[in-house]
Amino acid sequence: MDADMKATGRLAGRVAVVTGAARGIGAAIATKLAHQGAAVMLADRDVGPAQAVAAELSAAGYDATAIATDITDEASVAGLAAAVAARWGRLDILVNNAAILDATPLEELTRPRFRAVQEVNQNGALWTVMSLLDLLKRSGHARVVNIASILGVRGCADSVSYGTAKGGLVNLTRLLAVDLAPHGILVNCICPGFVDTRMALLPDGSGHEHETDWFRDIYIKYGRIPLRRPAEAADIAAATSFFYGDDCRYVTGQVLLVDGGLSATF
Repeated sequence: MDADMKATGRLAGRVAVVTGAARGIGAAIATKLAHQGAAVMLADRDVGPAQAVAAELSAAGYDATAIATDITDEASVAGLAAAVAARWGRLDILVNNAAILDATPLEELTRPRFRAVQEVNQNGALWTVMSLLDLLKRSGHARVVNIASILGVRGCADSVSYGTAKGGLVNLTRLLAVDLAPHGILVNCICPGFVDTRMALLPDGSGHEHETDWFRDIYIKYGRIPLRRPAEAADIAAATSFFYGDDCRYVTGQVLLVDGGLSATF
């Protein structure tokens, strides 16, 4: 993409923040936003990899920077808002992607672990919106996209903490859509299914979920996922692109499952 195309992309002049942008889905979304012309702030508590993504984009001529952000920490999120205000003075697009995985069996679940997962996967998105709300109100076309999970609308073993938090994020999307509509801010949600990211690594470190016999048999060979493959991070970024773009003008409070058809089977 040459410099002229970068300056005239469909999001030229827009400012975006992506949380959890150091790798995987977040990095893919941040990269797509930059390629479409937006200035991008990559926020992640693991700031080193986020800085590496931002540096790669900057070297290619895009306006991208990274900041260390812990979305469970009020001061840290306030720092993110201050950094965006100082650099651009407004915000057009917020993608709440930061999350942690949890696959604790029910019998082993503790109150502290449950609370920790809720703080990151559900509550963090709310407080990020609240901290950045004044900046979003300055935009004439503000968009918020929450990245939840198919486990926010479907059940699975060993997923009480994760699924409860993602289910909360799904309904938080609807509630924010109602409350923020008077400000012209659209709020929507993406629910990915199986995605080939670091979260697909088995918790015990023994390998990759998508390489296991049960996954290859049930989901691929026998078509539990009709498209017979897990998603790539770029597939989620592509779907997210509609919700933050100008073609999304009269869609808010909606939830899109990007799962290769998994939720259409039983």
